[in-house]
Amino acid sequence: MHVVGIVLVLVVLATTVATFARRLRMPAPSLLVLAGVGAALIPGVPALHVPPQIIGMVVLPPLLYSSAEELSLRDLRTVWRPVTILSFGLVFASAAAVGFTAVAVAGLPPAMAFVLGAVLSSTDPVAVTALGRRLALPGRVQVLVQAESLFNDATSLVLFKVAVGIAVAVGASVSVPAAVGEFLLLGGGGSLVGAAVAGLVWLVRRRTTDPVLETVIALVTPYAAYVLAESVHTSGVTSVVVAGVLLGRSGHRLTDAHIRLQLNAVYAVVVFLLESVVFSIVGLELPTLVHDLPAGTGLWPLQALALAAVLIAVRVLSTLPLTRAVKPTQGRLSWRVAGVVTWAGTRGVMPLAAALSIPLATDDGTKLAGRPLVLVLTTAVVVFTLVVQGLTLAAVVNRSGLALEPEHTAREEDDARDALNRAALDHVDRLAELETLPDTALDRVRRGLTARLDRTPETPDGTTADAAYRQLRHEIIAVQSTELHRLYDEHRISDTTRRRLQHDLDREEAALGTP
Repeated sequence: MHVVGIVLVLVVLATTVATFARRLRMPAPSLLVLAGVGAALIPGVPALHVPPQIIGMVVLPPLLYSSAEELSLRDLRTVWRPVTILSFGLVFASAAAVGFTAVAVAGLPPAMAFVLGAVLSSTDPVAVTALGRRLALPGRVQVLVQAESLFNDATSLVLFKVAVGIAVAVGASVSVPAAVGEFLLLGGGGSLVGAAVAGLVWLVRRRTTDPVLETVIALVTPYAAYVLAESVHTSGVTSVVVAGVLLGRSGHRLTDAHIRLQLNAVYAVVVFLLESVVFSIVGLELPTLVHDLPAGTGLWPLQALALAAVLIAVRVLSTLPLTRAVKPTQGRLSWRVAGVVTWAGTRGVMPLAAALSIPLATDDGTKLAGRPLVLVLTTAVVVFTLVVQGLTLAAVVNRSGLALEPEHTAREEDDARDALNRAALDHVDRLAELETLPDTALDRVRRGLTARLDRTPETPDGTTADAAYRQLRHEIIAVQSTELHRLYDEHRISDTTRRRLQHDLDREEAALGTP
């Protein structure tokens, strides 16, 4: 009951914070972290200790899966080179820089400093996606930030396991071949498991038309990918990401409009609840961890600030030469893109879960020196990035000049709608020549499409036979959906526009009922 009560309180707190965040136009994750810290400082609030298994097994899979589904595979193909370099080179560079800094300013043993560097070396996909939803970034820049945060897990996870192995084993040495082999096992094996799960789910969903079963399958998929990968000692996170990317690209072909609308609604609720709870936990954990610090570690705020500054500096130096590959317009200075990519690289839930999983003792049974300080520094850096970078990210994007203007997005959406309506009118004209449907149904649909093109209100006409009209409208929506994906594949519209218009088509089709 104690755990259930805490979860209910967190949900109520998150709902309240999210409401104020929308009114204030501020990122909810940043305010949730602050609310968590504030709640933990209230006298009488019990200390919160969250097992890392709970975060890894319950919270992360659906959040990672949802983030991966939102990733545009089309845009990912255009930025795979910088994403690959950042997922490897930046992770190693960040881990090394943090490790050396932790030894110099925090006095950590080298082995534990290496552990801290591995924990903080990668950005967090949950936090990046949650913060990025409210920004109007160009497609390639958004995909670069989101894809890097999704795919750098395998590298940081290998570094973390190697670092922990050295820290807990007395007299251990680093084996480069062993580390490479472990990386291939974690990353490659996780990718194979994720692809296999995606293929199996694709086959099952093709033959499923029940909305309840479809919803259950969609909710179980990320957990299945994670558990299967972990059971064969590969990366569960990588498996979930790969499964989400593959299924997200083909999701519109596996289900009908009713099911897609239901899945979107269910996943929106699940993601909101899990994100709310997990970001609140980050804030609640910090005062508890600080309380457990040993004497002589009172300078941890300055040490955490130094580590955060090092991470930002390394990220700037690493992203600057790569961002020329994702320039949204000709003549745009690459340092603007580098600034946005750097400031969007927040840390979040995954570093905290990794830090909490550090063993308590070495192999010979002695207490692992430096573990409490590593936990505090990790959580402090996470809180700093979520609060400072999260609250100022919109301002950085606006100052960079990269944000898409609302007029640009609205114009693109209007042009796409016109293209869909023109394709539908052409189809109606072809049907009229075939004389296979009543003229009244054809005329009613034609008037409606023409009114949309002319931006005039549609006038309902109840004289048309309902069955013939519904059949024709379903056919027209199918034509518009095909045209929508053609525009997207030809790079004429963004992924955001595609998703928004597909959602509108789904709502229209669901309102028509069965043809």
